[in-house]
Amino acid sequence: MKNILIIGAGKSSAALIKYLLDKSIEEKLQLTIGDISTKNAEKLINKHQNANAIVLDVFNKTQRETEIKKSDIVISMLPARFHIEVAKDCITYKKHLVTASYISEEMRALDTQAKEKGLVFMNEIGLDPGIDHMSAMQIIDRLKNTGAKMLLFESFCGGILAPESDNNLWNYKFTWNPRNVVLAGQGGAAMFIQEGTYKYIPYHKLFRRTEFLKVNGSGDFEAYANRDSLKYRNVYGLNDIPTMFRGTIRKVGFSRAWNIFVQLGMTDDSYTINHSEKMSYRDFVNLFLSYSPSDSVELKLRSYLKIDQDDLMWAKLVELDLFNPTKKIGIQNATPAQMLQKILQDSWTLAEDDKDMIVMQHLFGYEINGEKKQIESSFVVKGENQTYTAMAKTVGLPVAIAALKIVKGEIRTPGVQLPISKEVYEPILKELAENGIAFKEKNTAYLGYNPNQVTL
Repeated sequence: MKNILIIGAGKSSAALIKYLLDKSIEEKLQLTIGDISTKNAEKLINKHQNANAIVLDVFNKTQRETEIKKSDIVISMLPARFHIEVAKDCITYKKHLVTASYISEEMRALDTQAKEKGLVFMNEIGLDPGIDHMSAMQIIDRLKNTGAKMLLFESFCGGILAPESDNNLWNYKFTWNPRNVVLAGQGGAAMFIQEGTYKYIPYHKLFRRTEFLKVNGSGDFEAYANRDSLKYRNVYGLNDIPTMFRGTIRKVGFSRAWNIFVQLGMTDDSYTINHSEKMSYRDFVNLFLSYSPSDSVELKLRSYLKIDQDDLMWAKLVELDLFNPTKKIGIQNATPAQMLQKILQDSWTLAEDDKDMIVMQHLFGYEINGEKKQIESSFVVKGENQTYTAMAKTVGLPVAIAALKIVKGEIRTPGVQLPISKEVYEPILKELAENGIAFKEKNTAYLGYNPNQVTL
């Protein structure tokens, strides 16, 4: 039996666990799922003979080491900042490691040791990052092999609601970590390059400079810029490419409404609010508005942001119950971002039968034999319900497939890496397509930079 230790049984683990359980008898796998609570893991295992759930505190060094020692490979589904101690134990006890997270500097520093011990430390193997890398490199490598010169690469991805479950004015609910959604775009300006010109968008302007796009017949979308598109020029071997842009997809209108929270300061996570637990949702909104002995919170907010009462933006705010004087935040010493998250979770938590949807689109502009051409490659995947979401499927399946191929010796190249080599992306993309995550390609006219970008 091959022992697979999965640390973390959160929102993105459902499809991962199901895939490995379905393969466990044929492939002789024994799964151990460790989390601070076994409730979700036990539900996902459903008494399967080849799996068990354990309480695992990743900060308990002795317990963590004991479980890692017993495994052949470790899958860490923890928040990115918690991977490093797991990774160091994997080095010590000679275990392979798979994560869906971006490679941190601390993780990268383990590369030499991982290579010396013949260990595969596969990172960025979820959805975004993950499927985006693999699908991009497959086409980039193919184009380069024909002698094409790359002129443009734009990549967009987002988790939204499927049309049949799209029942709020924001056209959005949480399908992954709500904290990451609230803090999206912070930590520095968004950086990209268009037609050879470097562009920077500061956080306070990020959600008012968006691109409009149509994806695979699934409707109209918008995308705001990811924080750093430039670092992938080197990763993808596109150091001289004139245009490179990566963005996050939302339904049209989301970014304009979200910008209200940014401008008010509600997404700030750098300080805490005294007595936050006693504050109502209405009190929270009033924190960011000027004092008036007579004007209501609603009037002050509309005046400050110049929102008419019949504006859809206003209806979106009202729908969130932001002005409720009785609902309490209930979190001590909370930051504004944490308080906003609490309010949003009341409205944006998936119902049991809600279906989400993942949308990804790549644009590849290139020149060959003196002619400029463009390829559009995209996929759309719908979830089944609150548990087996499209987000869980597109994050968890590539993690699971990679882990199984590593433990079987089909992916061998050691070191701290992301999935950009043919050894990794070809078999995984093939199996993803067999599981309903398949890209559709079409040739389009070369447009250069997106003419639909809005700058306000």
